[in-house]
Amino acid sequence: MPYELICVGASWGGLDAASRLLADLPGEVDVPIVIAQHRHSTSTPHGLAELLHLRVKRPVHDAEDKMAIERGRVYVAPPDYHLLVERGSFALSVDERVMYARPSIDVLFETASLAYGAGVIGVILTGANEDGAAGLAAVKDRGGVAIVQAPHEAVRRTMPDAAIAATAADAVLPVEEIGGFLYGLCLESI
Repeated sequence: MPYELICVGASWGGLDAASRLLADLPGEVDVPIVIAQHRHSTSTPHGLAELLHLRVKRPVHDAEDKMAIERGRVYVAPPDYHLLVERGSFALSVDERVMYARPSIDVLFETASLAYGAGVIGVILTGANEDGAAGLAAVKDRGGVAIVQAPHEAVRRTMPDAAIAATAADAVLPVEEIGGFLYGLCLESI
């Protein structure tokens, strides 16, 4: 079964980690990528997408309510909204914060795994709380792939450690190796 969505969760130190992952991911991988990065609710609405766009060669968009999910693109959860995945599109929510965060990585991963099942690859990067651990476990429980940044090289290791404790990760890698690993997975599934 070809992979249909790559979900990435990050917090403290996440901009650099996500930028590195995306820069190292070969262009042949056209699976849509969705990023939930913890940031302050008053953050510039398009700031993260603009910063990523400067660092990577893929089109980067702020996800919008009812926006269609297209191959070859990177989508970023907007500040102060949960990003939910429906089959083929996104939805935004202002429901309560999860683990003090909105956007919540858990919400993104759990809804993606409900929509796409075994077609989801979840990636947890650096971060200072446990958001994402339950979501990555949901991805794995529904047949998807669970990847975690090696805790020893994360800016903050709380998030990777929690993810490893929550589920049997398929790979625990330095961030510079994750792009190549994703490339291998996506080539195998074609």
